[in-house]
Amino acid sequence: VIVDAQTQLLEAAVAAGVRRFIPSDFAIDFYKMPDGGNRNLDLRREFGARLDAAPISATSVLNGMFADLLTGQAPFIVSRIRRVVYWEDADQPMDFTTIEDTAAYTAAAALDRLTPRFLRIAGDVVTARDLADIASSVFGKRFKLLRAGNLGRFEKVIRLTRTLSPGTTDVYPPWQGMQYMRDMFDGRAKLEPLDNARYPDLRWTTVRDILRATAQAA
Repeated sequence: VIVDAQTQLLEAAVAAGVRRFIPSDFAIDFYKMPDGGNRNLDLRREFGARLDAAPISATSVLNGMFADLLTGQAPFIVSRIRRVVYWEDADQPMDFTTIEDTAAYTAAAALDRLTPRFLRIAGDVVTARDLADIASSVFGKRFKLLRAGNLGRFEKVIRLTRTLSPGTTDVYPPWQGMQYMRDMFDGRAKLEPLDNARYPDLRWTTVRDILRATAQAA
């Protein structure tokens, strides 16, 4: 999908005389990361090279991680044991943006005729320590930090998980999510500078908003 399907869309857009292409690059700043460390981000860079070589303008919207995953499959907040899991550094800032906010911003960018090659946004920027404080405040019970290890140890866990995984062609196997989490705690893919203020009418959903909605639903 990332390379083959998007290439078909790109070729069709060029043939139709479309002015600009917005790729599905919604992620951390993968252009700051080395090759070979994250499969899906490697594929996004591969398609990016094709896009930059095509006779069409392009704008990528980078949003960090979809904040919606904090109350789902992303293993940052473990409510059952009231822990916030982190690797290496509990004070590493990380970018989180909801799917809805990312979509609204992308729609605004699509109507903007003067967008640059990259736009960087974050509905909220928090650390693991912040997540523990916010969760404690929202749920009324203390959430503690749980250091799983350093990034070197995390890399070993990822390699072992990938070796033992039966489906290496899945879009999001467990080890791919681990690679993404590792890169967020690495810090190099942090989005800077942020372009949130480009469309001042937009309103941003914070991590506190997301956790509060979860608490109210429960």
